[in-house]
Amino acid sequence: MPLTSYITLGHSGLRVSPFCLGTMTFGEDWGWGASVADSEAVLSHFIDRGGNFIDTANSYTKGHSEKIIGDAIGHDRARRDRLVIATKFCTNMYPGDPNGGGANAKSVVQACEQSLRRLRTDYIDLYWMHVWDKFTPIEETMRALDQLVQAGKVRYIGFSDAPAWKTAQAQTIATFRGWAPMIALQIPYSLLERTVEDELMPMARELGLGVTPWGPLRSGILSGKYTRANAENPETGRAALRGVPLGEREFALIDALTEIASSHETSIAAIALAWVQSRAGVTSTIIGARTLDQLDDNLKALDLVLSADDIAKLDALSVPQTTFIGMHEAIGRPVIQNGLTVNGITAPIWALAPRSDADRY
Repeated sequence: MPLTSYITLGHSGLRVSPFCLGTMTFGEDWGWGASVADSEAVLSHFIDRGGNFIDTANSYTKGHSEKIIGDAIGHDRARRDRLVIATKFCTNMYPGDPNGGGANAKSVVQACEQSLRRLRTDYIDLYWMHVWDKFTPIEETMRALDQLVQAGKVRYIGFSDAPAWKTAQAQTIATFRGWAPMIALQIPYSLLERTVEDELMPMARELGLGVTPWGPLRSGILSGKYTRANAENPETGRAALRGVPLGEREFALIDALTEIASSHETSIAAIALAWVQSRAGVTSTIIGARTLDQLDDNLKALDLVLSADDIAKLDALSVPQTTFIGMHEAIGRPVIQNGLTVNGITAPIWALAPRSDADRY
């Protein structure tokens, strides 16, 4: 499958490439990441290969990510119009300003205007709410987003890292009030983060939201750099700082990825990405790359077709760990707890235990 195998995003006619280029590493303003020259090279290579979906955020590298994209394509209107540029709002980039972030109407509008300037464009194709702002009524946020759509400054909207119940509430309100509906959902999804399968993925399918997973390699844990052989290396200690301590469960999964990658004559990262892209409801997986070699290695996943045995083996080794916390009094079913980890913070998720392996909630 080439990058030009475009697919419509959610219940819209917007066509995007099966991989989306994530640009959180564009710029070195956080003390790590890619230089401007390397970032522009990665962006150009992705576009030359046929990729048209670019994801950024107002806060990525303190706004520099958006500026790098704008400087690279803003001078060429035809090139810009061929791309689907997505960015996000909510992060407060102005310490001391209580309205410098969040999802209130004032913040949403001013964040959009600032992103437009940095991106050197007059419209944003897909505008994400980066995280849920529990202090702002969701009606206010959805109304502000609809006004941006009506003004032509935004084409489509979506939510990132919001609870399923809040996303469903927002979509229902937008539908009944005739406001612009969401078309997409951005959530963490990988072989080491499958708790989204309990509620978020089924919700997305029910509401017609195209899913664009972030963190498909779990911050590099599934890239192939961590193995049993280097388990004692201080470098592997960084994995724990990213929310995934490397234990037997993780190494068993890495062992399986290594075996499957060998049989397909490809990389571990490509197998992990192919697994995510094969999941029901996934439209376009967000990949990140600081170098051309990393980008090309990730793109190999599009040429892979995992066998049923491959998928079954990876599924079995990556089932989310759960804890029994009691019985549902009404129907006598076990209640289990697992956790969704976002930005290093784990929130508990409760669900009924599955009736069988083929019937999961």
